[in-house]
Amino acid sequence: MNPPIKNVPSVGSTGISKSKSDGLAAGKATTVRVNFDLDRDQHIKLKLFATRQGKTIKEVLSDYVAQLPAQGA
Repeated sequence: MNPPIKNVPSVGSTGISKSKSDGLAAGKATTVRVNFDLDRDQHIKLKLFATRQGKTIKEVLSDYVAQLPAQGA
């Protein structure tokens, strides 16, 4: 029998590790990883867009999320 897997967030968990959650108490910003799949053509389209803007894909998507209206707005 395999030993239980440790440090796996449960369903509904924030997925923030202890080291990252320590920053919450100190008032520091925390980050979470966002993963999703794109088909190859979508990825190329996004990569070309980012390159033309002089940005990375991460920067393009982070900028987009930053300009979204606040929840409840």
